Amino acid sequence: MNERYTRTAQALHWLMAALLVGLVSLGLYMHELPLSPRKLQLYSYHKWAGVTAFLLVLARLAWRATHRPPPLPPTTPAVVRFAASAGHALLYSLMIAIPLSGWLMSSAKGFQTVWFGVLPIPDLVGKDAALGDTLRAVHEYLNLTLIVVATGHVAAALKHHCIARDGLLFRMWPGRARLSSKEHQS
Repeated sequence: MNERYTRTAQALHWLMAALLVGLVSLGLYMHELPLSPRKLQLYSYHKWAGVTAFLLVLARLAWRATHRPPPLPPTTPAVVRFAASAGHALLYSLMIAIPLSGWLMSSAKGFQTVWFGVLPIPDLVGKDAALGDTLRAVHEYLNLTLIVVATGHVAAALKHHCIARDGLLFRMWPGRARLSSKEHQS
């Protein structure tokens, strides 16, 4: 399989992957901290990174709308094609819904987001403690769903690389194109 994602798509993919791992890790860590100036600063960093992730996913969607991804191999079963398509759609949906739910939650809890401490982001809803608690639960549920779906995405990539050895992983891997063991044999 010779077709690869563009360098821009690769850069956006890996940058977003690193950002999401960092955001989820920070979110899990700071959630349990007692209220302190440090916790409030971590929440600010988390919100800044969340806004950045939201902007990056919009850039990814714009890029993908104008640059079709390489097709799956023609021998890919229909059910696998459907699962891949559904998984990607769910990942993109979560990458949009999670920062929006966080923004809504911050607004409802009365904590405006100021991106990098400089650019105030307008609140989306008025202060409402009950709504803020509901949105917190939604934000947490969406993040747990992201962990499950992203784990499935990584598992599928590793299955293609380690078991099928079809070179699919290298389509998104930065650097030189590499041949799968099946391509070496032909």
